[in-house]
Amino acid sequence: MDRLKQIMDRLRGPGGCPWDREQTFESLATFLLEETYEVLEAMASGTPAAHREELGDLLFQIIFQARLAEERGDFDIRDVMREVGDKIVRRHPHVFGDATLETSEQVLKQWEQIKVDERRGKGDGSMFTGVPAQLPALLKALRISSKAARVGFDWPDLSGLLEKLEEEKREMLRALRDGGRDAVKEEIGDLLFTVVNVARHAGIDPELALQDANRKFLDRFRYVEEGLGRRGLVASAEHRGLMEALWEEAKRKVRRTSPGRRSPSSGTSGSATRRARKAARS
Repeated sequence: MDRLKQIMDRLRGPGGCPWDREQTFESLATFLLEETYEVLEAMASGTPAAHREELGDLLFQIIFQARLAEERGDFDIRDVMREVGDKIVRRHPHVFGDATLETSEQVLKQWEQIKVDERRGKGDGSMFTGVPAQLPALLKALRISSKAARVGFDWPDLSGLLEKLEEEKREMLRALRDGGRDAVKEEIGDLLFTVVNVARHAGIDPELALQDANRKFLDRFRYVEEGLGRRGLVASAEHRGLMEALWEEAKRKVRRTSPGRRSPSSGTSGSATRRARKAARS
């Protein structure tokens, strides 16, 4: 960490890198988000070297932002590390204190209660205050419903939730038949929120599930495109029958992806385009 901080100091200091010296919190925001998604891609690839590299890139973004804050006199990287260390110790009294907990569910409920107590001390007791407004919608729905469940506001079992899912499906179909655009939008939102809750009850992260579904679709459609290409054709509505046949063939031949197995469509640590972009800004 000390070496990384020294490197950052050199980049931002007199005679350092012109690009790095021009950066602001605003300009770094996009890179922070990009690096986060590249970590996720590397995790999905199942390639340890790629995972290690992308974690380093993400860590460097944290070092970068801490350096900017230090220049403004707000805080530095040691303050960041000290505060997160104190917070983790404070929120684990069953490890660093005298409390005793036996299950993960007990730990999560205690964690939520500690966070509520912390927010009350800051004048805001809502348990949803800490949910970032800019989270992807599926992940945000998961966070919201998980927090509500930890205080007992939840369906008692999966069967009741599945009934709710059918109810929301019927309401969406009714809106598609009779309602306007706003009604359809609302009912689709309700249906998606309920699907997220089904995933939560099943122990599945809906964001990752949808990412897997996206990869699966892309893998299969690439197979369709390759099949068309061998026939001198390209994807178009006039070849719908052939595309359907190739799609069914792809379902039999293209293996399903999993978090620990690299898919044919995934890179090891980001695309060539992203690599070039990274090189340009380093």
